Formats: sequence, C-alpha cells, structure tokens
Amino acid sequence: MRWIHNPPPPEKVAALTAALGISPVLAELLLRAGMTEPGPAEAFIKPALARIADPFLLRNLARATARLRRALADREEIVVLGDYDVDGVSSTALLVSILRRFGARPRFVVPRRMEDGYGLSRSAIDRALEPGRPSLFIALDCGTNSHAEVDYLHSLGVDVIVVDHHRSKEKALEHGILINPHAHDEPGDEAWRHMCTVGLVFKLVHGLVKELRAEGNAEAQAVKLRDYLDLVALGTVADLVPLQEENRILASYGLRTLKDAARPGLRALMDVAGVRPGQDLMPVDISFRLGPRINASGRLADAALSVELILSDDVRFCRETAQQLDSFNRERQDIERGIIEEAERLIETQYLDQAGIVLYADGWHPGVVGIVAGRVTRKYHRPCIVLGNEGALAKGSGRSVDGINLVEVLGGCADLLESWGGHPMAVGVALAKSKLEIFRVRFAEGVRAWTGGRVVEPELPISAWLRPEQINEKLMDELALMHPFGQANPEPKFGLHGVVLRQRPEVFKGAHFRFALEIGDGRRRLFGVAWKMADRLPPVGEPIDLAIELAWNFFNDRKSIQLELVDWRRSTEA
Repeated sequence: MRWIHNPPPPEKVAALTAALGISPVLAELLLRAGMTEPGPAEAFIKPALARIADPFLLRNLARATARLRRALADREEIVVLGDYDVDGVSSTALLVSILRRFGARPRFVVPRRMEDGYGLSRSAIDRALEPGRPSLFIALDCGTNSHAEVDYLHSLGVDVIVVDHHRSKEKALEHGILINPHAHDEPGDEAWRHMCTVGLVFKLVHGLVKELRAEGNAEAQAVKLRDYLDLVALGTVADLVPLQEENRILASYGLRTLKDAARPGLRALMDVAGVRPGQDLMPVDISFRLGPRINASGRLADAALSVELILSDDVRFCRETAQQLDSFNRERQDIERGIIEEAERLIETQYLDQAGIVLYADGWHPGVVGIVAGRVTRKYHRPCIVLGNEGALAKGSGRSVDGINLVEVLGGCADLLESWGGHPMAVGVALAKSKLEIFRVRFAEGVRAWTGGRVVEPELPISAWLRPEQINEKLMDELALMHPFGQANPEPKFGLHGVVLRQRPEVFKGAHFRFALEIGDGRRRLFGVAWKMADRLPPVGEPIDLAIELAWNFFNDRKSIQLELVDWRRSTEA
C-alpha cells in the first residue's frame, strides 16, 4: 500500500490557525475538507440549523406544497411509494408521519425487490392501487425516469409528485411534479445536488409546515422539525452522500436527535443492534448497525416492515419487529458469507489474472450481490461485478477502486447489457445469461484499456503527521469538531513516524492484536488495537511508521484514547 501525504501550503495552515484560534492539525484537516477561508471553515466546525436555506428555492417545491395543502384541505386519499433502501424507508416514514400530523391517512407501499423490481414499476403501482384509486400519488427515491408509469397514473386521473435524487437519463417528466436537483438543465438547484431523497423530503416538509404556519394552522405551530432529523440522518448517512453543506448540518443534528431515541421503533432497533440510547452516535452506527437491519427486510422480505417499525408507537410490536429485522440481517450475513467464499474461490482459481472481474452463479441471491461486490473489490483491489440469477437475466452490482470509472468502462459494453447505470464507483447491471462470457472478456479489456495496463496500487492518504505527544484530550476535542465523518469528509488517518515498540504486540482472538507506545520518558503510554492484522505483527525495537485513526475507548466506565491501526511500515520505507 502506497502512503500519500500532500500537505497544504504552510501559509494557508498558518492563516486558518490564526483566524480561528485552532491547532495547525485541525487547520490542515479543514483545508483538506475544502474549507480554505475562515468563514466557511468556522461554519463547518459549527453547523447551525439557522443556515438551512429557504426550501422554496428548490425548483417545483412550491408547486408540490400547494398540491399537498389542497389534498389535506379536501381530505383526499394519498398513496406514498418509497424505495426499499434506507433512504427510501426513512423518506417514506418522514412524509407519512408529517401527513398524519395534519389529519391525512396516507397509504404507503414499498416495492418488493423480487416481485416488483426497482422503483416505480407497474407491478408496484398496481399493488398500491388495489385498495382503491387515490387522488394523489407520491413517489420517493424513484420515479425520475418512470415516464410510462407516471403517464399511466395520469391517465387514471391520479396526480403525481416525485421526489428523487437519481440522475435523469431523459427529459423531465411530462406529467406530475418532479423535485429532483439533477433533472433540470437550468441553473438554480446546484446547492442541493448532493442531497439524498430524505433530505429533499425534509425540504418539502419544511416548506409545507412553513406555509401552514403562515395560515395560522395550530398543528403546524406545534411541529418541531428538529424532531424529524433522526430520519434525515438515517437516510443521509446510509446513502453515502457528501456530508458537507446542508447535508452536514442535517446529519449533525439528526445524529443528536437519534441519540435520544424518542421513537419506540428506532429505540427497539438500536437495542437489538447494540447501540445504547444516550450514547453519542457516529455515522458508523448507522452504516454498520442500524442501516443493514433496515435494509435486510428489503433484501430478503418486504421493506414496508421497516417503515411500520419506525412509525409505530406500540412498544411490543416494535420489539418483535426489531428482532425480526435482526433475524433477517443475520440470515443476510449468512447468505453473504457463503457467496463471498464462493466468489473468492472463483477469483483465486479462474480470474486472478483479470484486470476487471465478472462473477456469476445461479444460486446467488440478487439482494446481497452488491455487498459481495464491495467486499471482493476491496480485497483484490480491482473492479468487480457480481451477478445473481433473475429469470433469463444475470443481474447484480459492480464496485470500483479509485482511479477507474465504471461508468466509462461499461459504456464500452453497453451493447451487451439489458440495463445499467450508476456512478463511477458503483453500478447496477443486468444482461442476458447467454452474453456473460463475452461481457466478462469485454469488461476486463475495458478496465485494462482504462488503466493502460498498469496495476492500480492501493493508496493510503495520510491526513496529517503527528508526534505521539500531540495525541491528547485537547486534540480529541478538536477532532470532535470535524464530526460527523463520512463522504467528502472522511475520518482522518494520521501518520506517526519512527516510533519504536518496546513490547511485543498481544494477539487476541487469533486475528487481532493490541500494542502500546511509550511517550517521552515512558511515564505516559498510548494503547492501540489492530483489527484482523494478527498475521502481520510489527517488529519490536525497530523504528516503524504507523497509520492510525483515533477514537475514544469506553471500558468499565472509563474513557481513554485508543489508536486504531490502519497500516504500518518500516521507517526506512518512507
């Protein structure tokens, strides 16, 4: 792994340090996050809800709130359809919850992955309309490119609102009201291009409440929008959108709201996921604990269960449903482990020399192949597409590595594909099984052409170099100002140069090890842990460089700084 450190200009570090009264380390981190001036930098480390922009600046939002107000006033029947991932589930729960506050009784439906496919499909619409035809149909986290489906609803006399953040492949919808910052050529929506759907739904809700308050609506006066930011944080973090600007503000306050777990459903989910109410939540708690359990119902069953959990006030139902989601998640993990083992065996025996890898097996579940693609891509550090069986098609997901644009590579294979789309690092793909072999060859050739035949070496960006004596509570307090970490604001990886271990690292559970650093005269020690690195112990008594992350460790009611080892190298390798 190649370590990279590109320090910002010293004069910029000094200027930010002096202007904000912060350490050079924090100044360097802010500069890496793109905060080059004191004003934006201070706003970054002090996110404030007062900086949330007027929701009506978002194109078509005023039209959407007007249609919602008419539906509320006339007590029209409303159907909400949201996608089956965390963004779609949290968007659906947020909008349904607010509409209920104003007396509506909206029905909601979530597409079933195996029956309806993705998004606003005809089968999902027909299922949504079985109990009766509504006056207003609202699609969340899907629908931007669903021209035929929206036209069908329009032909039935149903008005449609679409709130979505996926990129538009065609012209904007002819019928219906579309809120999507990616769907309009004219300038105006750039500020919200990096929001996921639940962030856009929050803007819609903000606008609706604002208008109803202006009319003197008593319920609108009682609504505290901050109480809904837990749902916004769920979708924003899970959907991996950049945690900057309004996303950063909403996620920051949303994590604080989620910490208190006022919703019985989320409290029950946190309990089965091992997240204690009242403890500070980090994005990783959503990414690795709460999000996978919400997603598991959509992958293996019906994601409507997750919406029902979030909306319910029945403590017993919430406890039982959270346990059911936990069970789905364990089942998903078991399926995933089996596929990963098969995938790695295929790579090791057949495809290890391929620049880009395509894997398929009849028995692989399409609901988990995306996770598998991410795992094998990271392990072998090359683009991988993993496909499962869906009737006549092989369908699945691909993941890439830094420096290789999957969209561009797949563009050279488009004639072989039934459908595909995504962004440079992650794509969805479907093709006829009869074309698998030629696709495998063309994909590998495309990756090789993109890289010019060179091996793309893994890189480890070092955020800043530290001396061990700089690691103290004051530094940890400054790092806390950079939270929440996530997309476009990654958790910093610090370098320590020329440290010497005086004691042999202690291996535990056969896979991990603990280590200690002595500082100065040895009166102070720093303790660290290395996960899944027991097969690569650093030497004792030799100068080495460490790449670490810093975290608080809570044990026996004591709080201490913990170094989490990312990589190490002999100092001569620097």
